Amino acid sequence: MKASVLDLRRRMPEVLRALDRNERVTILYRGRERAVLVPSGNRTETGTRMSAGQHPACGMWADHPDYTDVAAQVRTLRQGRKHDF
Repeated sequence: MKASVLDLRRRMPEVLRALDRNERVTILYRGRERAVLVPSGNRTETGTRMSAGQHPACGMWADHPDYTDVAAQVRTLRQGRKHDF
């Protein structure tokens, strides 16, 4: 499917239905191709949504040696910045 920027504003539900049908949507700006919208692929083959645990990004840091203790890593991230003034 091809859609102009104006089509995105006025016919977004139609564009979203095309993405639901696993169609690629080419975005045109002043008649020239500017982008291609690709379905996200976050659905299983039966068409149902996959759980977060099934997503390929889930567990991508599992083998990283610095992240063995998740709670300690979260505490480190939530600490404020410490300045020596």
